[in-house]
Amino acid sequence: MSPDRINKKVQEIKPSGIRRFFDLIIGRKDILSLGVGEPDFPVPWKVREEIIYSLEKGVTSYTSNHGLEELRQAISEYYRKFGVECFQKDVLITTGVSEGFDIAVRAIINPGDAVLVPDPSYVMYKPLVTLAGGEAISIPTNPDFRLNYERISEYRDLRPKVLILNYPANPTGVSYARRELEEIADAVIENDMLVVSDEIYCELSYNNKHVSIASLNGLGDRTIILNGFSKAFAMTGLRVGYNIAPPDLLDAMLKIHQYCMLCAPISAQIGAIEALKNEEDELEDMRAEYLRRRNYFTKRLNEILEVNIPDGAFYAFPSIQSTGLSSEEFTERLLLEKNVAVVPGNAFGECGEGYIRCAYAVSMEKLKEAADKIEDFVRSL
Repeated sequence: MSPDRINKKVQEIKPSGIRRFFDLIIGRKDILSLGVGEPDFPVPWKVREEIIYSLEKGVTSYTSNHGLEELRQAISEYYRKFGVECFQKDVLITTGVSEGFDIAVRAIINPGDAVLVPDPSYVMYKPLVTLAGGEAISIPTNPDFRLNYERISEYRDLRPKVLILNYPANPTGVSYARRELEEIADAVIENDMLVVSDEIYCELSYNNKHVSIASLNGLGDRTIILNGFSKAFAMTGLRVGYNIAPPDLLDAMLKIHQYCMLCAPISAQIGAIEALKNEEDELEDMRAEYLRRRNYFTKRLNEILEVNIPDGAFYAFPSIQSTGLSSEEFTERLLLEKNVAVVPGNAFGECGEGYIRCAYAVSMEKLKEAADKIEDFVRSL
């Protein structure tokens, strides 16, 4: 059988470090998991009720490739609170942010284009850039895990075409105030780049009100915003996201979306409309609870390890370098000896080595139990 039957780029890409690790715990009822980046809150009842009612009425058809008009209009109005003046025509509904990112990079990258990716960062960015034919260039960001003007400008000679931005960030919880975004924007404009801005955790910002980089002077025409309903609205399995972009970029993404996905599930889109109608009813309580968990968990971790306080999202990214173990050794031993699952930091890039990712999207009861077990494990080393 010919070895060429598999695409060479696919052969070169490593399997997801997150999924590989979680194959070890599938079906294990005795595992206390801080690994899955999924809210433990239920989908808001009003959203579920609207989806159920739509199914009872037999509303199961395709939608327009763009998505439901009412949802696109609601998103354009919703995003104005983050400083972005956009309209229904600027919004494309996607099957989650994962599809949104995929079609974004495929729409703008030509073979060999340099794409700047913060390191560490979410696991899908580099592989999908590679599959699109681009060259993913890591920007080391530790120990503070923040992008800034100097770090971006170091790559000027590569003539980068795109900057990937995610804030609040997975896995580090880092976010940016307006003045920091303005500094990043200066580097983007000076290097004539586009920005793909993944803002899926925007509602889970603790220190500052979220500001979209697309709202800054000179960035509106350079930015593709990615967002969705999985995290803040706890609608992970419903798979509905959206891209906001200038007309030429949106049209290019729509072409790919038409052929690879057609449309996001109509039931999920209907639910998303209802979620935006009642967004503040649910969000404030959820934000407050995540903040309470963050404060408790990072305080406990800092008694035994070193961890930066997350600005947002629901992840802590503590350093385990003081233990002398690698990220994978730490996570595997913690799992085997204490039945606690976390994700090795090197799953998110080379700069994640020496760290672990812990998702505090679990109840306080489970979080306290996990903190006790992690403390016991570290003190036993």
